[in-house]
Amino acid sequence: MKIGIVCYPTFGGSGVVATELGKALAKEGHEVHFITYSQPSRLDFLNENLFYHEVGVRSYPLFEYPPYELALASKMVSVVKNEKLDLLHVHYAIPHASAAYMAKQILKTHGIYIPVVTTLHGTDITLVGKDASYEPVVTFSINESDGVTSVSEDLKKETYHSFKITRDIEVIPNFIDLEKFKKQKKDHFKKAICPHGESLIVHTSNFRKVKRVGDVVKVFNNIHKEIPSKLLLIGDGPERSVAETMARDLAIGDAVRFLGKLEAVEEVLSVADLFLMPSEKESFGLAALEAMACEVPVISSNTGGLPELQLQGVTGFMSNVGDVEDMTRNALFVLDKNNLPKFKESALARAKEFDISNILPLYERYYEKILEKAAKHRPVGSLT
Repeated sequence: MKIGIVCYPTFGGSGVVATELGKALAKEGHEVHFITYSQPSRLDFLNENLFYHEVGVRSYPLFEYPPYELALASKMVSVVKNEKLDLLHVHYAIPHASAAYMAKQILKTHGIYIPVVTTLHGTDITLVGKDASYEPVVTFSINESDGVTSVSEDLKKETYHSFKITRDIEVIPNFIDLEKFKKQKKDHFKKAICPHGESLIVHTSNFRKVKRVGDVVKVFNNIHKEIPSKLLLIGDGPERSVAETMARDLAIGDAVRFLGKLEAVEEVLSVADLFLMPSEKESFGLAALEAMACEVPVISSNTGGLPELQLQGVTGFMSNVGDVEDMTRNALFVLDKNNLPKFKESALARAKEFDISNILPLYERYYEKILEKAAKHRPVGSLT
């Protein structure tokens, strides 16, 4: 198949999943064309089946904001025509699904019919999409897609609840590449951070309010009172300064390090003992899956898609959002030297179920289903 993938080229979950999916498809022999405004952060290896098409947005005095959606639609038209794509797969509804609809209509005037698959990742539905200024377009774009997938059952239910969706939504969970995310021998790194054998706790996020980074610091503070421990926070965002201030106020600044954005997150996870994810909302919990793949048990909230990933009392524990005391009790239980090895083993076993080798065929079969359905409804005389 020749597949066009549209995504955000950032460290966010949707961009990471889209990029890793494209790379895996290319390895399987499919021709994959990324269409976005800069090279995706994880598009870091050469493959004869991988291509990148940059969306250029020119600024004109007439426009207060550059019209990215129009430029994106035009680039999709160009790539579909010139590369003879079979299908467009757009990740994150806003504005990719609406731009794809526009491109699809333009291509029809050229006798080209291109099916579009839209994957819903989370905040495109739970946050941004609900905004009254976007909702009609989001609803229309999803309903006009030839296929729609979501990364969890919870996100699927929320989409149906929040929007008047007439399309069937297929749940295809997020995945992990166990060749990349696996425990590595980084003993020297662990020794440098925890020279006296302290327990190492890690949190990764974009530091938005929904991630409740303050709860991360509070839970760690409670752990630190009971056992020698260190906390590493990976990522950046608007709540970082709040968390830094809180750590100083609690007098645990020496035990907390903010590492900022990191490419090789798996190297840090390889030496971690516990991962904290107290989020107010998680459509899936990709960062938790990455931790589990590196044999790190997870203490999380029980919201969104997390109960579809976490196994209570097996891969870690889930608590109600904001229940810092329960998270602390569970964290101390997991970190007990008699319990930790079993939790680490179970975390890896669960992560293996989400290995990309298990999930990629689900996407391939879904593409084939959409292409078959599109072929039946394709107008006579169309080119594809």
